[in-house]
Amino acid sequence: MKAFVFPGQGSQKVGMGMDLSAASSAAREVFEEVNDALGQDLAKLMAEGPEDQLTLTENAQPAIMANAMAVVRVLGREFNVSLGEKGDYVAGHSLGEYTALCAARAFSVADTARLLKLRGQAMQAAVPVGVGAMCALLGADIEKATQLAEAAAEGQVCTVANDNDPTQVVLSGHAEAIDRAIALVKEFGIKRGVKLPVSAPFHCPLMQPAADAMAEALSATPPSAPILPVFANVTAQPVADPAEIRRLLVEQVTGRVRWRESAIGMGAIGVTHFYELGGKVLAPMIKRSFPDAVVTSVVTMEDIEALAKEL
Repeated sequence: MKAFVFPGQGSQKVGMGMDLSAASSAAREVFEEVNDALGQDLAKLMAEGPEDQLTLTENAQPAIMANAMAVVRVLGREFNVSLGEKGDYVAGHSLGEYTALCAARAFSVADTARLLKLRGQAMQAAVPVGVGAMCALLGADIEKATQLAEAAAEGQVCTVANDNDPTQVVLSGHAEAIDRAIALVKEFGIKRGVKLPVSAPFHCPLMQPAADAMAEALSATPPSAPILPVFANVTAQPVADPAEIRRLLVEQVTGRVRWRESAIGMGAIGVTHFYELGGKVLAPMIKRSFPDAVVTSVVTMEDIEALAKEL
C-alpha cells in the first residue's frame, strides 16, 4: 500500500518550485491559479524572495502547498499518474494536511490557497509577537517531552505541539515557559532544546482565536469527499467524511500534530511505501518512526520521472 504525504512549514526556501515551473507548463498553471486566488504574485516571491517575506506564515503556507501541488499536477498531466488510482492514503504535516486534501480533490487549488493564506494570517494575529514561542527538543521521546512541558509550564501554556518522530518533539506556548523548558532539558535526559524561528506558538491553546477563524472559513468553504482517505493530524486515524474532516481541521489549529503516530498507524494498516511530494522533511521522520518504511522524496522533474516509472 502507498501513501502520498505533504510537508509543513519550515520547508519553504527562496527559489522553490522554479526549476519545475521552467520545465513544465502544468507546474506554471498551479502557480498562476494560486496567484489569481490570492491577488498577489506569490510565485515571484517564491522565486526571488526576499526570504523574510516568504517566511511570513501567511506567505509560507500557500507557497509550500503550491510547490507540492505543482508536483501533483505534473505527475497527473505529463505522466498520467492519478493519486487516486496509485495511492491508498494521503497525509500532511500541519498545513500539509490542507495540501493532502487538495491532492485528494477535497478542495480546489484556489480554495486551498485562500484557506491557507487566512490560516496564516489568523495564526499570526492570535498572539502578539513575542508573547509565544516554540522549541524543538532533540533526543526526546513523547514521554520525556510531556514531563518537561508540565514542569516548565508554571501556570502558563507549555504543551507538545508536534510529535514528529521518536527523537524529535516540538513544544509550544508562552515564551517564558518555552525558555524555562529549554533551560530544563538536561534534567529530563533530553539532548538539547532549540528555539524555533517562528512568529507564533502554533498548535497550542493560545491559537484558539485562529481556530475560531478557521471554523468560520471552513463553514463558507467546506471540503468535498476526498478521493483517498486522509490520515488526520489530531487523531492519527484515517478520515473520509467531509463533516469530520472539517471538524478535525479546526481542532488541528490548537491540537497536537501526531505525525509519529500517523506514520506508525499507516504502517500498521499495511502502508509500505511513502512518497513525500514537494519536500524532503517528512521522509526522515517517517523512517525514524517506522524503520521498515520505504520513503521517497519527490521534488524535481527527475524525481517525478523516476516516481512515474516506479508507480
